[in-house]
Amino acid sequence: MLVDTFNRVHDYLRISITDACNFRCVYCMPEENITFLKQQYLMSNEEIFSLAKIFVDLGVTKIRLTGGEPLVRKDFGSIVSKLALLPIKIGITTNGLLLDNYLEDIKKADIVSINISLDSLRKEKFKTITQRDHFDQVMKNILLCIENNLYVKLNVVTLKGVNDSEIIDFVHLTKNLPIHVRFIEYMPFSGNNWDKDKVFSNQIALQTIENQFSLFKLVDEKNDTDKKFGIFGHAGTISFISTLTDTFCSTCNRLRITSDGKLKNCLFGKEEFDLITPLRNGENIVPIIVNAIVKKHEKLGGQFVDYTQVVASTLENRSMIKIGG
Repeated sequence: MLVDTFNRVHDYLRISITDACNFRCVYCMPEENITFLKQQYLMSNEEIFSLAKIFVDLGVTKIRLTGGEPLVRKDFGSIVSKLALLPIKIGITTNGLLLDNYLEDIKKADIVSINISLDSLRKEKFKTITQRDHFDQVMKNILLCIENNLYVKLNVVTLKGVNDSEIIDFVHLTKNLPIHVRFIEYMPFSGNNWDKDKVFSNQIALQTIENQFSLFKLVDEKNDTDKKFGIFGHAGTISFISTLTDTFCSTCNRLRITSDGKLKNCLFGKEEFDLITPLRNGENIVPIIVNAIVKKHEKLGGQFVDYTQVVASTLENRSMIKIGG
């Protein structure tokens, strides 16, 4: 087992398989011209599997594939089919645009739940946020997943003055669709022009929803990052990921590997531990992994405590797209 100095057991690994993306979401990607890693700097299919197997041997039971956008990688089908050989639960976080191309690969890998990022239900606003005109295709693929009995979770990053007025619209979406809508607070990363005044707290979001709907609390598992609610008369559910206003660091069980093979023990942490170089050299990387766990901070990567006091430019970290969702 991978246990840190705060007795947190780490059994959930997120692997970014590419830093490339076919969207340009304003809260994720820096405004300046961004270059994506060349093929030789990305982990190969075989290396992803080798790293995954090592972590599974150390107690990891769940792996989520992220990006960038994981489905832009042409060997995605091969990657997920190999990971399906391991005794783990596999998840994917995607913007949904290419899901129809890989639906059969996803089903063959016994993936039953998929996270899709969708920050607006209005076509023009979707285009403004993503800087791409693909709303109709994303919605089509969301419905396609539901038709194929996949449990869809919609990740909605809520930004004050941008899409906070759509919270009720997203709740209405759950009336007849068996989807799970997750409202996520806007988080600070390198180059994403984060401003604390754009943070729309989930406490306010919850209160806004409760003013119009009758909610009931659902059971949250120990390591869940979200607080779940059902809505009387609705087929779907909602939840809130309050990373800034109500942190869940005390029960964190997550680790991340970037697309260039660096281990991050916290989403907000500046420390990175190179796994791919020693792996390619045939070295034992287990001591590196254990060391990374030991050095994990108690909260928020050790970089801040109160988000209202954060100056984003002083944080040492990658941009979100370079970390992996």
